[in-house]
Amino acid sequence: MNEQSTVRCSLERHVDAILEIFNDAIVHSTALYEYQPRTRQFMQNWFESKQSAGFPVIGIEDGDGVLLAFGSYGTFRAFPAFKYTVEHSVYVHKDHRGHGLGRAVMQELIAAARENGVHAMIGGIDATNTGSIALHEQLGFKHVGTLPQVGFKFGAWLDLAFYQLLLDTPADPIDG
Repeated sequence: MNEQSTVRCSLERHVDAILEIFNDAIVHSTALYEYQPRTRQFMQNWFESKQSAGFPVIGIEDGDGVLLAFGSYGTFRAFPAFKYTVEHSVYVHKDHRGHGLGRAVMQELIAAARENGVHAMIGGIDATNTGSIALHEQLGFKHVGTLPQVGFKFGAWLDLAFYQLLLDTPADPIDG
């Protein structure tokens, strides 16, 4: 495998690769509870909302600059008291799974969350996604609940499991 590097993803450089990875997950898996592939316009809005909120989009590229995996986090719930909690997601290109890229992206997201004063990271994972669940548990995430049959895709009801990692940040949280 080529040398790899961690990068901050940008609309200009990574939109097509991220769109490909997202759309493969939508069409072929329950990693995203969506039915229709995303559009380039959707992705432009997605990048702009991440940027305006100060949320990272972190990727791993090979030595040729090809994006192999990426992850981000965003608002968990849009109420002020949740300001120290984020929901994250990580996706690995279908041809590069099983090589530790998801772990590497997750470790970078956790570091970014600490740096940005996040206290709780939440992962909503399809309950049958044993690989993602194992990764989260290996990184210290705890299962905090499962919502049975909240999604419906591929002709079946889907259970959504939530995993949480509590961080030692921020140093001085405040109300308001």
